[in-house]
Amino acid sequence: MLEVRGLSAGYGPVPVLHGVSLEVAEGEAVAVIGPNGAGKTTLLHTIAGLLRPRAGVVTLQGHPCAGLPAERMVALGASLVPEGRQVFAGLSVDDNLLLGAYARRRSGTASGDLATVYELFPQLAARRRQTAGTLSGGEQQMLAIGRGLMSQPRVLLLDEPSLGLAPIVVGQVTEQLMALRDRGTTILLVEQNARAAFRIAARAYVLQQGRVVLDAGVEELLGDPRVRAAYLSGA
Repeated sequence: MLEVRGLSAGYGPVPVLHGVSLEVAEGEAVAVIGPNGAGKTTLLHTIAGLLRPRAGVVTLQGHPCAGLPAERMVALGASLVPEGRQVFAGLSVDDNLLLGAYARRRSGTASGDLATVYELFPQLAARRRQTAGTLSGGEQQMLAIGRGLMSQPRVLLLDEPSLGLAPIVVGQVTEQLMALRDRGTTILLVEQNARAAFRIAARAYVLQQGRVVLDAGVEELLGDPRVRAAYLSGA
C-alpha cells in the first residue's frame, strides 16, 4: 500500500532524514518508534506532503507521489492525524468530522462515514453537538482520528496519538486503534510510547538520528535487549 525508499528530508539547510526506507502492506499496522528528535514527525510530514523530500521515492498503491502537496496526498488516500490533535476548537464534533471529508472525491454522502466513526468512538456520539474545545484530551484525540477516517483513507498516518494523555486514556485510544486495525485499516503509526505501539502494530521500525536502525516484527523487538532498555524500561 505504502512504500518509502531512500527518503531524505529536512528543514532549510538542516538534514533530518537520511535515506529512510519502509513499507506498509494493505491492511497492515506498522509502527515507527524512536526518541525525541529522531525524525519521526518529519517522516510523516514528508509522506503526507507537508514537507518536500530532498531525495527518495514515495509510492501509494504503486503510484509515485513524493513531493506532491498535502491536498493531493489526501485525495490519493493518505490521511494524517497530526501530533497535538489540532481540532477546530470552536466547531462542533459533527462539523470537525465533516471537515475531514471536504476533499473527498468518492461517491456518496458523509452520513454513513459519520455513523461508522460514532460506532467506533461512542464517546463522541454523545457529544456530537458539543464544541471540540470543550472535550477532554482523550476525546479530542478520538475526534482527530475520526476526522482522519472521514476522508476514507487508503492509509492512516498517526503522529504520536498517545502524547499528553493519561495512561487510562492511552489504553482506550490504543484499544480503538486495534479495532481499526482489525477492520482492515492500513496504519502507519509514529509513537514514543513503544508499549502502546507494539499492541497495535505487527511490525516496527526503530528510527534514530534520521536513520532506520532496526526493522523487525514486534515479537522480535520485544525480545531485543537494546529495544527493551531504550523503550521498555521496567517491562
